[in-house]
Amino acid sequence: MAHILIVGANGATARIVTERLLRETTDTLVLYLRNARRLARYAGNARVTVIEGDATDVPALTAAMVGIDLVYANLGGTALASTTNALVAAMSAAGVARLIFYSALGALHEVPGKFGAWNEQAIAAYLPGFRESAKILAAHPALNATQIRPAWLTDRDEIDYETTSADDPFRGTEVSRQSVADFVVRLIKDPTLYPNDSIGLNKPNTDGDKPAWM
Repeated sequence: MAHILIVGANGATARIVTERLLRETTDTLVLYLRNARRLARYAGNARVTVIEGDATDVPALTAAMVGIDLVYANLGGTALASTTNALVAAMSAAGVARLIFYSALGALHEVPGKFGAWNEQAIAAYLPGFRESAKILAAHPALNATQIRPAWLTDRDEIDYETTSADDPFRGTEVSRQSVADFVVRLIKDPTLYPNDSIGLNKPNTDGDKPAWM
């Protein structure tokens, strides 16, 4: 049994991960989010602790990490670098080493061709935060972070994905949240996978100049 902290626990992928961990493991979960009422359904669940807090509040994050074995960060926004710095500081203070970090395609300038150019424009406001966060985590290898760079997300009820390494050009244009959650759950079940790595996720055979629904 492991003790898992999910930061940004009301995110769509994080909610899928939470439900799967409750079904498939005996892990205990600490769910950290801005508005605890959004996860009121877990009140009374002996395996779940819900904490309301800001992801930039280092003392609160540090306190939430007491007894934690692994942190899954499901964060985002234009200020992501600030929350990443807070996360790193809290993990260092709490002595927690293992991190799964939800990043995005383009964080490593790895998306080629017309799709790469389109992606640069489509998420131009957010890419600086993802790229700075990648640099922050690379500067702290003792944290043993696995960064996940998913393609554009869909709500399809499917698990169908392939991976690319940090050194590979990104493939595909889309992937389901169920697929991303599956990869996260794999890492939580076996934290020895992909140490200090950055992994791209995409649905096979979805190459194109942009996602099919755009």
